[in-house]
Amino acid sequence: MIKYALLATLKAKPGKEKEVEAFLKSGGEMAIDEPKTITWYAFKLSTDTFCIFDTFEDESGREAHLTGEIAKALMAKAPDLFSVDPDIKKADVLAVKNQGD
Repeated sequence: MIKYALLATLKAKPGKEKEVEAFLKSGGEMAIDEPKTITWYAFKLSTDTFCIFDTFEDESGREAHLTGEIAKALMAKAPDLFSVDPDIKKADVLAVKNQGD
């Protein structure tokens, strides 16, 4: 059962929006290799604001993600791509609806 989540808000530097989009698309591919990451979404809120939302069954999965390859890549690219540091928040999932549920 999904109980834990992360929400990261990312603000692209002017002119870096397409690079952020490409980076996030590659993150989706990397998430496939994380067995404890149940869902991983990247989306665009506005021209320069992007988010990542991921879910986990337990705290160990969330912590593994926070120290995994996607997080390492995000922090390595942050100075070049983002106008402010990524805002990453832990969240508790209260309800889930999946197709077929």
